[in-house]
Amino acid sequence: MDLNSFLIEGPVPAMYLSDLTNREQEKTASGALAFFLGKVRNDMVDGKMVTGIEYSAYYEMVEPVIQSIKDELFNKYPDLSQVHIMHSTGLVKCGENSLAVMIASGHRKQSFAALAECVELIKEKLPIWKKELFSDGTTRWIG
Repeated sequence: MDLNSFLIEGPVPAMYLSDLTNREQEKTASGALAFFLGKVRNDMVDGKMVTGIEYSAYYEMVEPVIQSIKDELFNKYPDLSQVHIMHSTGLVKCGENSLAVMIASGHRKQSFAALAECVELIKEKLPIWKKELFSDGTTRWIG
């Protein structure tokens, strides 16, 4: 798995965060690592159970948008040393991970604040679309 990529086909493996953690051990200036894993829920919508989400991306725009999110966070939180983001494309079933974010900083307060803001910026700006898949075979675009 390429730790420098932003998109992955299918679910984001939990090992992604473990691999990032191992890589960050060499960087002794970071005193805090904050993580977020976003999972697909099995929501009930209009009496139908969600079985998964199919993610589509505007691939050419993902990297520039992620870079702008990172730049915004680094400017606002000077204590940050790393921001890692990985998002799924394609099919992700309920219970599987679709988003992983890791923030490294000198201290926990900035790490927590930057993590929360990063997830919101991803939801707001990243050119990724979601199509819910239902147990009855129907679908709907959301977002």
